[in-house]
Amino acid sequence: MTFSLYVDGPRWRAHADEVLAATARSAGSGAAAGLVPVVKGNGYGFGCGVLGREVTRLGVDTVAVGQLEEVAEVRAQCGADVLVLAPYLPLDGAGAPDADEHVIRTVDTVAALRALSGHRVVVELATSMHRFGFTDGELPALAGELGQVRLEGFALHLPLVGAGLPPVAQVEGAVSKLERTGLAGTGFTLWVSHLPDAELEQVAAAHPQVRLRSRVGTRLWLGDPGAFQAKGTVLAVHRLARGQRYGYWQRRARRAGAVVVVAGGTCHGVALQAPTPAAGAGQRVRTLAYGGLEAAGRALSPFRVDGTRRWFAEPPHMQLSMIWLPDGVTVPAVGSELDVDVRMTTCVFDRVVVSG
Repeated sequence: MTFSLYVDGPRWRAHADEVLAATARSAGSGAAAGLVPVVKGNGYGFGCGVLGREVTRLGVDTVAVGQLEEVAEVRAQCGADVLVLAPYLPLDGAGAPDADEHVIRTVDTVAALRALSGHRVVVELATSMHRFGFTDGELPALAGELGQVRLEGFALHLPLVGAGLPPVAQVEGAVSKLERTGLAGTGFTLWVSHLPDAELEQVAAAHPQVRLRSRVGTRLWLGDPGAFQAKGTVLAVHRLARGQRYGYWQRRARRAGAVVVVAGGTCHGVALQAPTPAAGAGQRVRTLAYGGLEAAGRALSPFRVDGTRRWFAEPPHMQLSMIWLPDGVTVPAVGSELDVDVRMTTCVFDRVVVSG
C-alpha cells in the first residue's frame, strides 16, 4: 500500500528561496538572518526530516520547532540553532533541564524564567491571540529576572487577520512598551509570526535598532501548492451490479458501477480535517451542505478520477479507501495512482519523493 507525496524539488525550492530573499529584504537583514523556518508536527506533510535537510540548504542560522520532543529529529538533519515555540512549563518537583547551547526555550512566566536560569530564552509577549505570553501588567515583574537567563529577545505570535487591533499595530505597541520600560535596552531581537513582508518592512524602517526574525512555516513550505501532489495507489477494482452489497456496512449499490480500492485512509489523514473558521457566508453554506450529505450517508472523497472528485463508497478505512465510480467513468488500472486533494498539515505519507 502506498500513499505518496510527489514534490517537484526545483520548483518547491525556488519558492522557498523567494521567501528567504523577501524576508531578508523586508527585515532589513543580510543573507538569511531574517527568516526562521518553522518545522513542527508532521512537517507540513513533508516530514520533519525532509524539512530539516531543506533548512540546511537554505543556510539559515535558526529553525523553530513546536515542542521539545521535535528538537532531536531536526538537529539530526541540520546544524542550526533550534527555537522551541511551546513555552517552558516548570513541573512541580522536576529539576531544571540541562542547558543545550543550540536550543532556545520560550518562556511566558516568571517561574519559567527562574527555572531556566543560564539558558538561552525568548520571552513571549501576549497579543490579541490570548494564547501565551506576558501581559502588559506583568512586564514590570520581568525587570529583576532577565539577568538570570541568556536573553535572545522577545516574541509575538500574531493572529492571521487584522480585525480589531491590526497585527502591525500590535508589533509597534510591543516595541514601544519594551523601550519605554527599559526591558530591551538600546537594541533587541523581536521574533514575530504571521507578519506579512510589507508590514515587516514597515516595522524595520521605523525601528532600525530592532533585529527582526520572522518565523515562517505555511507560507514557506506550502506557499506554492503546484509544487507537490499527493497520490494514492489503486489496489483493486470490483465491478458491481445494481443491488449488490459491498464494504464493511454491506450497503447495496444504487446502480451498476465499480468500487475502487485505493491506498490512503484515516491513519494517513484522509477525510480528516480541522473545523473551519466559517468566516464567510459562502463557507457556512458549503459546510451545511456537506454536513447534510454526510447525514444522508454520502461523503465526497478527496480522490480524483478523470479530474473529478469521486464519492466514497463508504467511510475510509485505516489504511485505504473505497471509492464509488458509476458506469460510464473510466475505471483506473490496478497499480495506477489517483490524485488526492489533502490538507497537508493533517497528512502522513508512506513515502515522500522529492525530485531533483
